[in-house]
Amino acid sequence: MNEERWLLPAGIEEILPPQARVIETLRRELLDLYSSWGYELVIPPFIDYLESLLTGTGQDLDLQTFKLTDQLSGRLLGVRADMTPQVARIDAHHLRRETPTRLCYLGTVLHTRSDDFAGTRSPLQIGAEIYGHSGIESDVEILRLIMLTLRTAGIRETYLDLGHVGIYRGLARQAGLSPVQEHDLFDALQRKAISEIETLIATSGVVGAQARMLTALAELNGSDALERATRLLREADPRVRAAVDELRQLAAELQRWLPDVSIHYDLAELRGYRYKTGAVFAAFVPGWGLEIARGGRYDDIGRVFGRARPAVGFSTDLKELLRHGARQDAVDAAVYAPWSADAALQECIMRLRAAGRRVIQALPEGASGPHPSALGCRQQLVERGGRWELEDLLANQG
Repeated sequence: MNEERWLLPAGIEEILPPQARVIETLRRELLDLYSSWGYELVIPPFIDYLESLLTGTGQDLDLQTFKLTDQLSGRLLGVRADMTPQVARIDAHHLRRETPTRLCYLGTVLHTRSDDFAGTRSPLQIGAEIYGHSGIESDVEILRLIMLTLRTAGIRETYLDLGHVGIYRGLARQAGLSPVQEHDLFDALQRKAISEIETLIATSGVVGAQARMLTALAELNGSDALERATRLLREADPRVRAAVDELRQLAAELQRWLPDVSIHYDLAELRGYRYKTGAVFAAFVPGWGLEIARGGRYDDIGRVFGRARPAVGFSTDLKELLRHGARQDAVDAAVYAPWSADAALQECIMRLRAAGRRVIQALPEGASGPHPSALGCRQQLVERGGRWELEDLLANQG
């Protein structure tokens, strides 16, 4: 039984040194990167009223959210499973700006079950969002920021997967599917279960061109998906064709800004379908079947907070970035200093620390105390002629 006290719940991890230092370094670099692009940092609460977390995007997160009762108010609380609903509230209710607003965030979220990122239930979520701009330019900016985020993490080989929720939503509306039928077909499309898709369409009473277009959607993926969609969806509702054209414009604009990035399409991959309103996208690394960053447009997300503004953004898991990155962050060797209140020594220690050096001052433990090298020290401060100087520990040992 005693051994069980050291076990962690499934999907919950501890981050130990030196990985914690690498994560913290990357965190600072990414937040500085977003700041240089004009994104302002916000820090939403870790726990919130359940109805605030499960509005807009949050409806997709109901099963992912840990729930508990507030002992003060008696109301249900939730531990955030995603920070986007909270950031949308900040933009709509607290900031209430008329101009486009760029916000970024970073913090732990908690899931009741493992998500698509890495099997973890406690992602260290980082993301950026633009509110108040509906043009394709803000989609492009977010996608550029995704690629910069991945490169900052040391991830070089990536590709983007693009889709648009308006295509399936428009086809389902055109076919007259009920909410239950639309949900069931959506689920089958995500699994690319062709026979099940055909059965669902047949039993729903959809026939003719509408049935053919819904069936074709499952195979509209790959680099030539837009060209095939133009041909196969020519009898679709104008809003469906407009969504395909919008995706084509986005891809063309991306080629101008990110000419070296490979772009794929999957018109049946509908991440966040219930709250997204336009383009959806994800970043992948070759050989890894799960996305490492995801995002899209969700223009109605602020409506429940009293102000619907156009919105687009992305998020990723900082721990997952490091899993696939090639960063080689070196931990600076520390300096060992003796235990002494000598004013000259303390001034020397303060100068070194102000310059970014790590200085570990000895804690008196007698002759059995650890050698400085066991503490990660490669140099030590020694007194010579009333002055404190750095000395290489290896040279001293030799």
